[in-house]
Amino acid sequence: MCQTHSLSCTHLINCGLHLLSCMCLVWGRMNEQICFDNLIHAFPQVKESTSVQQVLLSACLSCDGCVSEDEGQRISQQNLEEINRVLALNKKCDTSKHKILVVSVCPQSLPFFAIKFQLDVPAAAKKLCGFLKSVGVHYVFDTTVAASFSILESQREFVQRYRRKHHDSNAMPMFTSSCPGWIRYAERVLGSLVTPHICTARSPQQIMGSLVKDFFARQQKLTPDQIFHVVVAPCFDKKLEAVREEFYKSILEIRDVDCVLTSGEILHLMEQSKVTVEEVDSAPLDHVFGETTDPGMTRHEGRGSEGFLEHIFKHAAKELFGLDVQEIVYKTLRNRDFQEVALERDGETLLQFAAVYGFRNIQTLVHRMRKGKVPYQLVEVLSCPGGCLSGRGQAEGEGGRPDRTLVQQMEEHYSSLPVRLPDTNPEVQRLYQDWLDGHDSPHAQQCLHTQYKISTQPPSQILNSDIQW
Repeated sequence: MCQTHSLSCTHLINCGLHLLSCMCLVWGRMNEQICFDNLIHAFPQVKESTSVQQVLLSACLSCDGCVSEDEGQRISQQNLEEINRVLALNKKCDTSKHKILVVSVCPQSLPFFAIKFQLDVPAAAKKLCGFLKSVGVHYVFDTTVAASFSILESQREFVQRYRRKHHDSNAMPMFTSSCPGWIRYAERVLGSLVTPHICTARSPQQIMGSLVKDFFARQQKLTPDQIFHVVVAPCFDKKLEAVREEFYKSILEIRDVDCVLTSGEILHLMEQSKVTVEEVDSAPLDHVFGETTDPGMTRHEGRGSEGFLEHIFKHAAKELFGLDVQEIVYKTLRNRDFQEVALERDGETLLQFAAVYGFRNIQTLVHRMRKGKVPYQLVEVLSCPGGCLSGRGQAEGEGGRPDRTLVQQMEEHYSSLPVRLPDTNPEVQRLYQDWLDGHDSPHAQQCLHTQYKISTQPPSQILNSDIQW
């Protein structure tokens, strides 16, 4: 049985970077002092904090060589102070410095607010929207439409990879790409073993960034730099994703996502404002086209994330084998966070997918991959045990561990929403034409896909395969 290791390090309260990802993998061994020294180097304000927190390595990203000093500086600006700064500038007379403030809310954040507000998810979304607009936000979207793009592009890429698997050794298995913790670990620790296998579809957060700074900006007759785009997410790691180099347009000096705030930080903003839920007026969420025949709040399939595995599985079964899959039955392996599903016909296994959540299970997956014993064509990988609803930005309990009761309540609220398939969303199909000039256009490739970097150090120098997570 794996032992759970932990390190003590100081919590970065002022910079908003959650230190659950604080670990240093140095030449194949974990070194607590080097980890702390690198943290102090990147974030001097840590020394001034007296709050100490246990950092569980089972939820780790690694810091040395992972969060550079420059990245650390950019991440440190993603906090409530930055939002308050923009709001304050908008109140001044110099309109040249005014920004249109857009907030995009991840659907996995909404169950958190539903529980805190003691409302159902649709009502909580309207209360959240009303509060944000009361403090000066101009538009509030949810990122479900962006997730639909990410799922559809992932479906298409999987089918393409499957069809070339016999002459492309990197085609299979395909790993999902929506989790920034997993992506950073793959790039900086696993390197070429894994990165060629990662789906190139952007995460919902970054597709939403492209949609807001490109299509929505043009629709509103604004330049991208006139918009300040905030994403509300359940996970601190999303801050790290927002500052990736490929999501920065150097010519315009803008980012697709200017700031990421966690659900907990938004709740703290409400507490700072000394406003109660009852005092907040409800307001409907906005839509990129303005007018809408919106059927109401919906979700994608999956127990607490965007359901990439389930959508890709059903699409591939139909596209590759002509089979309609109505219900997916999971087989639990090591634990609830390591499950697999198979498509069979006449005793033959046609497809075998896995859902692997949490770094302990990821480590098991990596061990198998090194030995060439991964039977799966697709693996949905998430760094948080339990999936996105368990993100540390909203589900953290005592000692840095997830609040199991809260997570269960959020799962129940999330599953209460009706499922809507991405390819049945008319808004998505309209955007493919009006925004992207079609499914296969260069513009679609630019806005919906990305590439991954490989660490300059060989994986063997960074990670000892015997380390237990």
